[in-house]
Amino acid sequence: MNARIIKLFAFIGVAFAVLVGFTSYWTVFDANNLKNERVNKRPLFEAQQVKRGRILAADGTVIAKSVAKGSGPSLRYVRDYPEGPSYGHPIGYSSIEYGNSEFEAYHNSELIGDENEFSSIFDELRGKKKQGNDVLTSLDPVAQQTAFDLLGGQAGAVVAMDPSTGAVKVAASVPQFDPNDVATDWNALNTDSSKPMLNRVTQGQYPPGSTFKLVTAAAALDSGAISPDDTINSPGSIQAQGHTLANDFDQDFGDINVTTALTHSVNTYFGQLGEKIGTGTLEDYMAKFGFNAKPKLDLPASQMYSSGVFDLENGGKLLTGDDPIDVARLAIGQERLLATPIQMAEVAATIANGGKLMRPQIWSKVKDPDGRTLKTMDPEVQSDVISSDTADELTEAMKDVVNEGTGTAAALSGVDVAGKTGTAEVPDKEECGGLPNQAWFVGFAPADDPQIAVAATVECTEGQGGTVAAPIAAGVMQALLGSD
Repeated sequence: MNARIIKLFAFIGVAFAVLVGFTSYWTVFDANNLKNERVNKRPLFEAQQVKRGRILAADGTVIAKSVAKGSGPSLRYVRDYPEGPSYGHPIGYSSIEYGNSEFEAYHNSELIGDENEFSSIFDELRGKKKQGNDVLTSLDPVAQQTAFDLLGGQAGAVVAMDPSTGAVKVAASVPQFDPNDVATDWNALNTDSSKPMLNRVTQGQYPPGSTFKLVTAAAALDSGAISPDDTINSPGSIQAQGHTLANDFDQDFGDINVTTALTHSVNTYFGQLGEKIGTGTLEDYMAKFGFNAKPKLDLPASQMYSSGVFDLENGGKLLTGDDPIDVARLAIGQERLLATPIQMAEVAATIANGGKLMRPQIWSKVKDPDGRTLKTMDPEVQSDVISSDTADELTEAMKDVVNEGTGTAAALSGVDVAGKTGTAEVPDKEECGGLPNQAWFVGFAPADDPQIAVAATVECTEGQGGTVAAPIAAGVMQALLGSD
């Protein structure tokens, strides 16, 4: 056979194999990613022919619905959001121009009725039009609005969840955006310096300040490095890894135990405690609490950020115990530690739930167009973090924080609250314009029978966690406990 013919035959064979390989990859192995590409409009056009299911709040309030436009062959459905910006985050948007985001994207299969392929085929044979399923959430409208009212337009976030099930009751992010405006205001929304399209609950990465001392205390108690009665001498300042670490006003606390240290948020105690347990142990417990990974929430992974220690000068690499980390400063919530509000809510919820972290989930039920329940959210243990004894010891200390320490503004009449404040200094943060602090409060209530765990944070404030964030958390907890 002619050599050139052989080469041509070989070339055609290789080209055919490459074509088969890429076709198989796109249509089988990478089908979901291809379908979700924003530039791939075909699934979006097809979806517009289907009446997308509703998204509802816990009380039945309609958050999202589909409205028919046109008739006959030109009939299509467009998304309408009756509550406007109240649920821009975490529900997101569904748009022919810009695709789906957040909850709308994660639960797209249920919302367009793709989950039960056999039923869809059977319905088509009967001449019944395909229709999406309704998805109910655990979001509480009263508490959601309370969070926005108490934030009062201040940039920040509030997240609240049932610690025993992981059901998310509040997910409020400020600034807000109205998903009804996505089609007309896309460029303005995405270039706004206040970042309204950023879901601060899952994407806001902030230094957690002293709220992180709960993680340090949990690691020390649960690992057996200390007992509740052990004391550490805690002067006004110490030298840690060549740098001075000081308490507020250089106050000398003398020999104190972990409860007193948490109640008064004593930096020199926790700096020494961090050095005592070491980076390895602290990192192990951080991972159990959910740090160093994206949240397990029912939102797209691409729209959630991790919490942990980051090398911000080298592309934001997530650091591990193998990297040089100042463990004394990490132990008090400083160093290069950044945490999302959902992560800090998980810390509080874990302690409230006797040491077990439940996977956080926004959805609660899926119902077909006839109102039949197709599936219900099944609570799932994400991690066994600490023992129930350790959780009880931390709860007692957190009650003291609210009753007599830095968190008294989170107290509720007739209800014991457990909590921890945090005030992280951010004086050089450009967008804060010189305002020095990131204010935090995390906690749960009732302390002895926890029904709700909360994290509240406010960006760019002159106030403290105890004066700014604690009252917000208290109001949200009150709204939820009052609505039960």
